[in-house]
Amino acid sequence: MKKWALVAASTVLLLLQTSCWNSKDIQNMAYVTAVGFDYENGKYMTYVQVLNFSNVAKGEAAEVGKNVPTWIGKGEGVTVTESFNSIYATSQLRIFWGHVKAIVASERFLKNSARVREAYDMANRYREIRYNILIYGTKEPLRNIFAQKSNLNMSPLETLLATPAQTYSQRSYILPLYGYKMIAQFNEPAGAALLPSITLDQRSWTEDLKERTMFKIDGGYFLNGQQFNGWLSEQDLEGYRWLQKKLQRSPINIPDDDSPDAAIVLIKPKPSIHHEVRNGKAYFHVKLSIQAFVDELIRNRSKKEIEAGAAKVIEDQIRKTYEKGLQIKADVLGLGSCLYRDNPKMWHEMQDEGDFALDKDSLDRIEVKVKLQHSGKYKMRVQ
Repeated sequence: MKKWALVAASTVLLLLQTSCWNSKDIQNMAYVTAVGFDYENGKYMTYVQVLNFSNVAKGEAAEVGKNVPTWIGKGEGVTVTESFNSIYATSQLRIFWGHVKAIVASERFLKNSARVREAYDMANRYREIRYNILIYGTKEPLRNIFAQKSNLNMSPLETLLATPAQTYSQRSYILPLYGYKMIAQFNEPAGAALLPSITLDQRSWTEDLKERTMFKIDGGYFLNGQQFNGWLSEQDLEGYRWLQKKLQRSPINIPDDDSPDAAIVLIKPKPSIHHEVRNGKAYFHVKLSIQAFVDELIRNRSKKEIEAGAAKVIEDQIRKTYEKGLQIKADVLGLGSCLYRDNPKMWHEMQDEGDFALDKDSLDRIEVKVKLQHSGKYKMRVQ
């Protein structure tokens, strides 16, 4: 009896053991690293960028500079789900979505906010896709975007599309946008979501003497609730960067013309926006303190002259960007968001009037204080 009891107990324990019933061979899966959305002829067009991770994994056996092939799939359907499922019909391998790094939407797709909501709703409902994915808009064909490689023939995972923080740390202009942040801004009653616009630069780089295209952020798309506001170039958005607390390093010329006296780099901005109500209208006051250091001194100028010149350039850029935003009825500087939080009653009164609430006079004062920290290895005049 003891022998049979031992056999029965062992059998029960074996049956209770966990196993790999639902395991997948990871080498036999297609890993999607980027997703693209387009809309044409009444149908959603979905693109996926697929990489073989054995080609991009870093290790002792990895061959630096070897061309890494990129596979691009396309699906279409009257719904986003149908367009994704049409990709499965020809994928040959099981598709895994847990490594998606970026979503890129075409300009014509972005022009309908309802389509944007539907696409993002579907993407976020699926458990494998994460919230911390980068979001971009583009004027370029999506196949061209997903076929782009990095320099030195490194993988697409080492490009501006998937890792913008490396470029932003050296040249801070337009802040990268993550999915969770876009949805927060998209659902905000005040302000507008700014999607970085990614394009392909065809003139700056060559491999030996052969021209090579490279990614570049050339501007941004503005969406406010249910409305597509429009697109502004990077030059139009020069003043936007100074109100971003995450700015790491951004240069300017003093003065900002064809014959500057100096070039400085600005870091660590501390912006704030205040408002006051006069005659039933809100007027805004922007204050900014920021640190700087001299990168190039073309003509000998004192510390005070450089600080004053830098403050003037920054003030002009902020006002110019604000006025460019007015042209497409976009609150580029986020003045409405500040009013919504500080004085919601006033904000609702402005919204009840129906039209875009801001005008050229709404941005009343801009105060910029630049503190020059050092001038590099060379000294300069204090006075």
